[in-house]
Amino acid sequence: MTVRVRFAPSPTGYPHIGNIRTVVFNWLYARNQGGKFVLRVEDTDRSRYVANAVQEIMDSLRWLGMDWDEGPQVGGEYGPYVQSERLELYQQKAEELLKKGWAYRCTCSPERLEQVREEQRARGESPMYDGHCRDLPPDAIDPNEPHVIRLKVPHEGETVVHDLIKGDVVFDNRLIDDQVLMKSDGFPTYHLAVVVDDHLMNITHIIRADEWLPSTPKHIFMYRAFGWETPTFVHVPLVMGPDGKKLSKRHGAISVNEFHKQGYLPEALFNFLALVGWAPGEGDEQEIFSREELIERFSLERINKAAAVFSYDKLDWMNGVYIRQLPPAELLQRLIPFWQEAGMIPTPVPAEILRKLETVVPLVQERLKTLRDVIALTDFIFADIETPAAEQLIGKKMTAKQTVLAIQQVQELLAGLVHFNAETMEQPLRDLAKELHLKAGQLFGLIRTATTGKDVTPPLFGSLEALGRTETLRRLERAEEALALLLAEEESGE
Repeated sequence: MTVRVRFAPSPTGYPHIGNIRTVVFNWLYARNQGGKFVLRVEDTDRSRYVANAVQEIMDSLRWLGMDWDEGPQVGGEYGPYVQSERLELYQQKAEELLKKGWAYRCTCSPERLEQVREEQRARGESPMYDGHCRDLPPDAIDPNEPHVIRLKVPHEGETVVHDLIKGDVVFDNRLIDDQVLMKSDGFPTYHLAVVVDDHLMNITHIIRADEWLPSTPKHIFMYRAFGWETPTFVHVPLVMGPDGKKLSKRHGAISVNEFHKQGYLPEALFNFLALVGWAPGEGDEQEIFSREELIERFSLERINKAAAVFSYDKLDWMNGVYIRQLPPAELLQRLIPFWQEAGMIPTPVPAEILRKLETVVPLVQERLKTLRDVIALTDFIFADIETPAAEQLIGKKMTAKQTVLAIQQVQELLAGLVHFNAETMEQPLRDLAKELHLKAGQLFGLIRTATTGKDVTPPLFGSLEALGRTETLRRLERAEEALALLLAEEESGE
């Protein structure tokens, strides 16, 4: 048997990262088994359809490195892979269920249905269809008048869902609703379309989120009605926030594209998602995996039964690991769009700025958790800074006079260097600190504040090299002027 799994998004919005985690499991299982990964678009909810959602979904999969073997843009023998192009097929299957007595027509108005639900809630019952049209004669409702088609759920007995993760889950048939299968607009609901498509596309394993488990008995009824073999069900526990609540936007329930914009690497995000609710093996502490390693080691049996937790801290850590592993030249190419988006460098990048960027990358590589972090870390290099207030410029445990003298000496030293680079300036500045009876940290701290306006930056000497001699000296001179003004005010106050 060739394993066939699918991702069947509804283009009513952009799937959040919890949904994509389940897609990662599908894709890894298909690749591990040498099977097929199918992309199918379930666009039958026309009232909530978002025009560009399908393209963003496909772009997100490609960005994460998940290709599909069949589906939109690649084709396949079981197409079309967009449900709105298969309407006639669903209508035929709905009629087949009517003839077999597994479905019935219903003309109940939305107002009546809401009244029934309100009465059920008032009695403390779970809202569900009351069967008003269930036992009408087959010809009681004209097929040409507006109506829906409902599944005729057996009221007796129980239905057992055999789930690979949860084992056998038992449902009382009396508590299962007569689900609408075909809407009055001629479009199927998810429940009919998903069963028809999964069977006709030979899907062997349905790996989906826990929230679909209560719907599974309805799907099993349809498999029985059509005389089809049921696939293997794998209901994956939900992804929760660190507080144990359902994943929301504040936890990270945002689209893949948002993670892209925030500066996460696709290979890091893919690695992270694979480990949200799946473990490589007992006692295995490894957390950084290549794509090939994940494919080789993935198994459905290692999916945790408990809900998984989404941790930004862990994702940030993992992303930082991947950033540090990148060759500097590759990291530079990934950082350039973020500098450009922030308006810090032009498009295209001139050769002289590119050379400066090549100097900057090794300075920041160890400090980045996301690519976007580079903006705050390096903004002082690409744009002028406001000279800090004189009080901020005064060195640690130093007076204003000592600070002015130190800055003057630093300017003189840097102006006289033959080569203005990190290697040639470090030792002379350390020697200067000794001459001035200062600790190196004191001198370097005041230089950093004067030239960057920050207390924490990438390595100081590399930062000065990136700034260049002219700009470094200009900022030091402005700092000296600010301190001189402070001294003059103090003296006049005396």
